[in-house]
Amino acid sequence: MIISPIRTARRPKSPLLAGIGGALAVLTLLPAVPAAAAPVRDASPRPVTPAERATSAFLRASQDRPERLKAFFKALPKGGDLHNHLSGAATTEFLIKLAIERGLCIDATMTAVAPPCGTGTRPASDARTDPAFRQQIIRAWSMQDFPADQSGHDHFFDTFGKFGLATWDRGKLLANVADTAVEQNQFYLETMVTPASDSAKKLADAVGYDADLAALHRKLLAGGQLDRVVDEAVKEADDADAQFRATAHCDTPRPAPGCRLPVRWISQVSRGSSPARVFTQIAVGMRLAERDPRFVAVNLVQPEDGESALSNYSLQMRMLKYLRGQYPGAHLTLHAGELAPGLVKPEDLTFHINEAVRVAGAERIGHGVDLVHEDDWRGLARTMARRGVAVEVPFSSNKQILGIAGDDHPFNAYRRYGVPVVLSTDDPGVSRIDISHEYQYAAKTYSLSYTELKDLARASLEYAFRDGRSLWVPGSAPSGYQPVAACRSDRPGAVRPSPRCARYLAASPKAATEWRQETAFAAFERAHGGRR
Repeated sequence: MIISPIRTARRPKSPLLAGIGGALAVLTLLPAVPAAAAPVRDASPRPVTPAERATSAFLRASQDRPERLKAFFKALPKGGDLHNHLSGAATTEFLIKLAIERGLCIDATMTAVAPPCGTGTRPASDARTDPAFRQQIIRAWSMQDFPADQSGHDHFFDTFGKFGLATWDRGKLLANVADTAVEQNQFYLETMVTPASDSAKKLADAVGYDADLAALHRKLLAGGQLDRVVDEAVKEADDADAQFRATAHCDTPRPAPGCRLPVRWISQVSRGSSPARVFTQIAVGMRLAERDPRFVAVNLVQPEDGESALSNYSLQMRMLKYLRGQYPGAHLTLHAGELAPGLVKPEDLTFHINEAVRVAGAERIGHGVDLVHEDDWRGLARTMARRGVAVEVPFSSNKQILGIAGDDHPFNAYRRYGVPVVLSTDDPGVSRIDISHEYQYAAKTYSLSYTELKDLARASLEYAFRDGRSLWVPGSAPSGYQPVAACRSDRPGAVRPSPRCARYLAASPKAATEWRQETAFAAFERAHGGRR
């Protein structure tokens, strides 16, 4: 059985946020950029090609033409989405469709519940013929029309509990999300799911907790217990693959767009659970990543401000450090610093990103919003830049959950210190946005040039956990992403690479995906005023 992802878990309401007025209370979709925003400029610290310069001119000339600007950002190649929760990424309308297919009912709180539909519930199928009812569901399951006088933080996370029963068909969800990614001109997806959730919890409860992490690990391994959970996770993935291919018609003459998208799974771990369960889920995810190439990494999810998540944060970082030593083939990306003043005590803002990077050894950080409140944050930023620890930035959810946007967001602080930044969506179905929205928001809010947007898209593939070597020379990003020696004589994005470059691309899925994006950039620039 495919278990619905962890984000469906509810947590206590946040009285701190509920009582804060002003910016934290008005947690709706990202606002339009103020008219005073600086014009688009060419400020990248790297050489700009004539085609890039012409495309920048097209972008500047489109600033007062909303429809042309929207089309520009939709057509812009946008790399990969590296921070994406599968259940929160599917469109709300698609979740309603799934609820109808499963014969679910909707109760008075707009929560999907199992049939039969008793007193106080309605069949989800009523949404087909009752537009008002349909809109009620959409508002409850997303941030659509969210009231300004309520806590966006609470509503955002509560949506997962409301639509949870509609998200059990992992393959169908992926078909919806993958199609969207391709339509948004993306080339790769890493999305988060919870492998063998029930079995992992049962194993953790049976083994119990041991503060000696090595001993706890041995107990999980004893008698092949952990491997049986991993076996179940592999079977889940096989079933999801089959369901995806059937839903997307991948093996027919007319496959859906998502069939051609490379997808990798990231195993979610519920940071709000007991220490035994957290450790067990991490072990399952890391062992799975070493065994099954479809799984690449582990991430801790659920609200970082939750009581258990806060009290056990340092312990969880030590767990990750220990288990990474046991499973060096597993990657690690972590939600860290998804916090803001007023949401937690000031001291809780001072160490989460630090410990994620310096203790757990995270290769990427999700959100990282509380950067400037961390102890020695400048030193932390320099460490992240030196190690190449990228930050996954989903602007819309940062605004909706934390009330952080514009100059209050550390986006520019990270970039000033050379920390790699990748734009992402987080839960685009809940946020009611897409990746084009995030790029357009970033361009307007932070006055980004076309070349800066292009390099953000490149970064989202460069820092992906994709198999193989990169197309780019290590460390060349600040100077414009220089091709590796095998492809140096080629024009990046050429339709036909040289034989030497072609051999390199054939041996590296990562480089091949990056080359595919460069080809898309060449076509994009030709279509928007540039010549090669």
